Amino acid sequence: MARPNAYVGVDNDLFGGMTTIGKTIRDAWVFGLLPESETCSGWNLVGIDALLQKVNCEWDKYGCLVSRLPKDLFDRHQKIHGEAVKVARESGWSGEFEIDNEK
Repeated sequence: MARPNAYVGVDNDLFGGMTTIGKTIRDAWVFGLLPESETCSGWNLVGIDALLQKVNCEWDKYGCLVSRLPKDLFDRHQKIHGEAVKVARESGWSGEFEIDNEK
């Protein structure tokens, strides 16, 4: 099966976007790098990678820890990611595949 040339968008991604790309997009929303209306549908991997680099630079400011985010960003993070987890669980996601290699 051929790899797709473009990303499907966080709203069409597996398990409500609980993928590395989906999480990157939501973090970009948290940091104001993208508007929450931007799903990145149709983006190529070069664009996604550039976004990942920007998101990583933002996380580096806070030691890559949610607990170190200023209150406004912490609250945005909780809202955005909390809603995503709810949607993902409703679509059958349990998070098990993310910890399978830890067993």
